[in-house]
Amino acid sequence: MRTDIKDRVLEEAYFIAQTGATVRATAKIFHYSKSTVHKDVSYRLIKIDRELYARVKIALQKNLAERHIRGGEATRQKFLKNKEI
Repeated sequence: MRTDIKDRVLEEAYFIAQTGATVRATAKIFHYSKSTVHKDVSYRLIKIDRELYARVKIALQKNLAERHIRGGEATRQKFLKNKEI
């Protein structure tokens, strides 16, 4: 694997492991697409660092379990905003 890709994968993975950020938020911060970040932390990372992969996987599973709550809250805020106008 090219060193620049390996460095990118590790940087994204450390960020997710430390902050618990979503793939979408990580992509926005690092200026990559969601697809790239997802592939990096889901497929490439396991070949580079299995321990870090396990930590990132826990954060991603937590985000997956909570996403319906975040989506519902976003919809609620949208309708409250429209009601005020």
